Amino acid sequence: MNNNHQSQGTALQIRPAFALYHANLQGTGSALKMEMIPAQGDREGCVMLKLANQATVGDRKATTPVYPTFDWSNSIVVKLGFSDLCSFLQVFRGEKESIEDGKGLYHSSSAGTTKIGLRHSLEVGGYSLTINRTMAAGGEISAKFFFSHSEALGLDEALRGIMSFVCFGIPAMYTGYARASETLKKGPGDAAA
Repeated sequence: MNNNHQSQGTALQIRPAFALYHANLQGTGSALKMEMIPAQGDREGCVMLKLANQATVGDRKATTPVYPTFDWSNSIVVKLGFSDLCSFLQVFRGEKESIEDGKGLYHSSSAGTTKIGLRHSLEVGGYSLTINRTMAAGGEISAKFFFSHSEALGLDEALRGIMSFVCFGIPAMYTGYARASETLKKGPGDAAA
């Protein structure tokens, strides 16, 4: 996860990126990263969501622990705009059991078609996010992530908090945000991401 950075001249603390890592001993886990990109000028804001499957199991009990890794080089990245985020919030808030009643969201580009699904699972006790991409050149990649109820509650609160930034951008009173955001992009971080 990224460290918080305080912008110069204001008390605003920012953290434009967030990550959750769910490794397991079977090697079938996954990791999720989300980055908020606020609206600016005529450009709508969004959340960039990156999902990677687990690459290695690791060995945490070894004398020198080896931590699990994730296949970020083959991750799936999707842009979640205003309407997409509203669909996520409807599921997290319990207004719907799944996005678009199980049909999911579809994003198309010259690279291919991506289906994004989010479903509340009472049997398992959480939320299942699936992303499937059919490549225009042939082939398919997919990844899934499971949110516990408590993670879904926290993510719901985070998404609620950023919706005004996605819609309207960063108010002028927080002008240090842009400088701090650029520092984050150039600073130390997850080199594998």
